[in-house]
Amino acid sequence: MGSVDETNSFQCCHTSETLQTNGVMPVVSDPIRAKSLLRANLVSAKPPILQSRMPNIKVFSGTSHPDLAQRIVDRLGIDLGKVVTKKFSNLETCVEIGESVRGEDVYIVQSGSGEVNDNLMELLIMINACKIASASRVTAVIPCFPYARQDKKDKGKEDGNQDVAPVVCKNFEWKFRGSFSVKPKKSLRTSRAPISAKLVANMLSVAGADHIITMDLHASQIQGFFDIPVDNLYAEPAVLKWIKENISEWKNSIIVSPDAGGAKRVTSIADRLNVEFALIHKERKKANEVASMVLVGDVKDRVAILVDDMADTCGTICHAAEKLMEAGSTKVYAILTHGIFSGPAISRINNACFEAVVVTNTIPQDTHMKECPKIQCIDVSMMFAEAVRRTHNGESVSYLFSNVPY
Repeated sequence: MGSVDETNSFQCCHTSETLQTNGVMPVVSDPIRAKSLLRANLVSAKPPILQSRMPNIKVFSGTSHPDLAQRIVDRLGIDLGKVVTKKFSNLETCVEIGESVRGEDVYIVQSGSGEVNDNLMELLIMINACKIASASRVTAVIPCFPYARQDKKDKGKEDGNQDVAPVVCKNFEWKFRGSFSVKPKKSLRTSRAPISAKLVANMLSVAGADHIITMDLHASQIQGFFDIPVDNLYAEPAVLKWIKENISEWKNSIIVSPDAGGAKRVTSIADRLNVEFALIHKERKKANEVASMVLVGDVKDRVAILVDDMADTCGTICHAAEKLMEAGSTKVYAILTHGIFSGPAISRINNACFEAVVVTNTIPQDTHMKECPKIQCIDVSMMFAEAVRRTHNGESVSYLFSNVPY
């Protein structure tokens, strides 16, 4: 009997080994099956794929507009980055980034206002400092783009001061005999003006900027000066909101452009409000000096709303306001994206017939508002904050072109 049992057990073992070698699993108990499956899963499991970490966001402010930068970070719910800016005795700018930016998504807020050249140089140094400190991406948030008005060469002008030698042709035997001369004429002087906006674009790119966020470029073609992405935000949604909330007679208003260059901007606002628009054609003798103005459109017994992208010395809008009142407007408002207000601008506004001059805070306006009670300010920090948030998260910013974030 013992030999038979041993034989049977041997046959069972042999049969089990044969089944295993033939690829058929033997009948086993549940605990053994569970252990086998667990062991197989552990052996065959692939190592986990390490996903790239989303870089943290860092927002730094230059010295041109710290209030706007603080409003932006408050909206985002983060702290402003630590940076120390100082000048040496020879007025060279020195910038020290006070925290690590390695692998971070960096945003630098610096507006082209005040001491434009110093602020521009400070921005370039900050961009380069972050870039060589291994920042993942550096975005320059420039609410008011510097040198935006120098976006093209001027047309040739007659140069009456230049002496021109008369052209003399002698012995022209094909058709004429004898000699004749041509009277000297004023030469058509070729413009030698620089395209400084293109130069600024090159400087930002060379400094290391990967992306630009700005608002209401003087000419939208400036975006083409860059080989990096440029998001040109519009103050139009905030302007429309202000008009509807603060001008009770806005349905009986007319939107006026103080020059031909702003016609597209004005027609867009007029279409959104479903009102008419007018245009003022101006001719300049030279920069910051208007020679003549012609009004195109009917503004009689209407509230005139002047809309422009910027005002510097305010000569244009003040002359335009006088022209509109002479044409029969009941009230005149001026709405500007960038209120530079240099030179005699404040005194001109105080003496003009404006109900209000409304600007955004792309440029600091606290001092101007104290000096002139007619100046009112629209806060656009939420638009820049939302643009930063959407850019950081890889979302589209086109929503901001027609809407104000709340």
